[in-house]
Amino acid sequence: MSGPRPTEINYHQKARSMDLTFDDGLKCEMSAEYLRCFSPSAEVQGHGPGEEVLQLNKQKVRIERIEPIGNYAICLHFDDGHNTGIYSWETLYRLGKNREANWANYLDRLKQAGHTYETSED
Repeated sequence: MSGPRPTEINYHQKARSMDLTFDDGLKCEMSAEYLRCFSPSAEVQGHGPGEEVLQLNKQKVRIERIEPIGNYAICLHFDDGHNTGIYSWETLYRLGKNREANWANYLDRLKQAGHTYETSED
């Protein structure tokens, strides 16, 4: 398998964030909320372009378990019951590298759908 691979994956339960370091030097931090809202699962992404499902009210979501999937991915088990997304190394790299743009797009989509975003304080 080509492409960058993680050399370190650390989840910080209290902060609800995951730090990843890839073998090409990229270091990124992604919140559990971000990872949940951008899950690669069909439940979130749909089965084709334009079928994406906007995720709402995931500010307090936590990752309960990280399950390795072979040598190419992990499955994240969230406390809201979601656990069907397989996060390949390529997906994690892309999510980490494009986090700011992805998140800005997500907030725009929320606004366009008539939702307001409130940050979680705990």
